[in-house]
Amino acid sequence: MFRKRIQLALIHVSVAMSLVPINSTLNRVMIKEMALSATLVAVLASLPYLFSPLQVVIGSLSDRHPWFGYRRSPYIALGLILCVLGVVLAPYTVFLMQDQLAWGLLLSVLVFGAWGMGFNFASVTYLSLASELSGEQGRSRTISVMWFMMIVSIILTAAALSRLLETYTPQTLERAFLLVGLAALLLGFLGLIGLEPRSSAAVKDMPQRTGWTTLIRTVLGNKQARHFFLYMIVLLAAILGQDVLLEPFGGEAFGLSVSATTRITSIWGGCFLLSLLIANWLEQVLNKRNVARIGAAGAIVGFVSIAVSGIVHQQGLFFAGLVMLGMGTGLATVSNLSLMLDMTTAQIGLYIGAWGMADALARLLGTVLSGVVRDVITQISRNPLSGYITVFLIEAGLLALSLIMLNRIDVQRFLQQSQASLAERAELLNEVSS
Repeated sequence: MFRKRIQLALIHVSVAMSLVPINSTLNRVMIKEMALSATLVAVLASLPYLFSPLQVVIGSLSDRHPWFGYRRSPYIALGLILCVLGVVLAPYTVFLMQDQLAWGLLLSVLVFGAWGMGFNFASVTYLSLASELSGEQGRSRTISVMWFMMIVSIILTAAALSRLLETYTPQTLERAFLLVGLAALLLGFLGLIGLEPRSSAAVKDMPQRTGWTTLIRTVLGNKQARHFFLYMIVLLAAILGQDVLLEPFGGEAFGLSVSATTRITSIWGGCFLLSLLIANWLEQVLNKRNVARIGAAGAIVGFVSIAVSGIVHQQGLFFAGLVMLGMGTGLATVSNLSLMLDMTTAQIGLYIGAWGMADALARLLGTVLSGVVRDVITQISRNPLSGYITVFLIEAGLLALSLIMLNRIDVQRFLQQSQASLAERAELLNEVSS
């Protein structure tokens, strides 16, 4: 099983690698160097989450329609290919907008759309395969390996991109994206080879996957689930909404190069890994809600420090705020994920989907609203920095709101309805880790 865990992790790594160039490098180039609308950039970058409702359809398709005896591998392979094509072609279509806006925009939507569809095709099917291959007793260990390797791969990919882009030109960017894409494709297919056993048996009586309308009705009908669902949306929208703006802000406020701002992702990844160790220790002496509060408070300090650094033009304060943001969001993510594992009922399948839906909705809303607010405030104030600063302060305010909402979460009351098994909790972690 060790080899299969590593192979599953390689697929997870491959998909994560395809996200890094767009979310940590191309967004900065589009907003800062090309002066494109942050709203447009946010919409393009959020397409994987806009398409996330299709995961129910994709999952059912892979359940019931195998190719050549394989239920998961063909869909994973298709997803990987679409992800890599999106990453490799994205710079070309984006740069085309400078000369031919209409054609460049149309092709960019198609390319980013392919990238988003690939993300959804690959993620839902490799997580299903991971659950099937690991069995009830091994799911938690499998997900731990996948998460660890994913975070390390994000750090290394951002560092490699930074090195490749020490001298930025459109040509070096295109070459760097090509290299990252090819590396991701190679790792993904290494993970796929010999992973899934071939079966000639017909697929019968597979359970139907839960649709999103059913998820929404279920969540709205349970008071504690509703509180937790809304809390997760506010928290994650605040934490993740800065993804599309942090690198452009570094370039705008301090004149950092494309190479330097790309390293921001490596700093975040390092802080996240450190926060995993700290969270494990803190949860031994504090309860999960208090760890979540510490994480949110740290992220608030990080956002405020980053905003103030733009006002007083202190680069050191910016990086200090970045470290606080990385540590705080790491602690908040780990502790709330652990808390989420406690928020399960007999309807485990429904709540797995509900928490995943909250994650996708938060990412979509946080990213798009950040881009819109940045553009509107910049237009009103005629000061590029004011838009970024406003977004960071709003996100700090949303985190403060999430702290108030956390007080309304009663895990014990939720658990009185039923107690989920350890295996079901591992399955929940499996789903939300995408």
